[in-house]
Amino acid sequence: MKVGTDGLLLGAFAPLPPAGGAILDIGAGSGLISLMLAQRTAGANPIDAVELDAAAAEQAAINVANSPWPEAIRLIKGDILTYRSDKRYRLIVSNPPFFQHAVPAQDAKRHQARHTDSLPFASLLNIAAALLSSGGTFAIVIPFSVHDYFIGLALSAGWQLQHSCTVYTKPTKAHRSLLCLGRSSHGVKPQQTQLHIHDSNGAYSIQYQQLLSAFYLKFPDEPRSTI
Repeated sequence: MKVGTDGLLLGAFAPLPPAGGAILDIGAGSGLISLMLAQRTAGANPIDAVELDAAAAEQAAINVANSPWPEAIRLIKGDILTYRSDKRYRLIVSNPPFFQHAVPAQDAKRHQARHTDSLPFASLLNIAAALLSSGGTFAIVIPFSVHDYFIGLALSAGWQLQHSCTVYTKPTKAHRSLLCLGRSSHGVKPQQTQLHIHDSNGAYSIQYQQLLSAFYLKFPDEPRSTI
């Protein structure tokens, strides 16, 4: 559960706030998304990374300490459901637990990381709303299968959809939704995009390579083209 495609996608997809704007990573895990955002901002934005699991938080702290941006990321070992702060964040990101009413995983840590028991979607939306600054963005990755359900919850809680990107693992198989939400739409129609991880030959698509070229060591040698 340390490095996965979902986290990589969100870390590269999330829109960056202005320099100095605070970032909150809900469910930081190994620190992957926080580290990607620190790389993208060159450490110019303070990042608070909240992680419930003690072992994951310890691993994240080691990863941050060994990164070029140890001063930019603050690891907070705790439950986001009880997290309190006067700080308001210009960007909140989360790769949350997403299995609902599913068969429990045999490993307790894996179950906590993957199932919504520990962080229900409704609670996550409420927490993000309380901690987001005016004009800020909440970016999240969820299974495509719960896209409509999640958007319904968000709209009923006063959120506005800014950007929805459907991620395909195969040309016709929608797998994940990358979403940007805000508390005000400003009358702007939500942006709708698609991302294909693989091409028809099963290789990484040019689109995916371009998104993640700064993070995959092997991608700089791959062919490039504009989308």
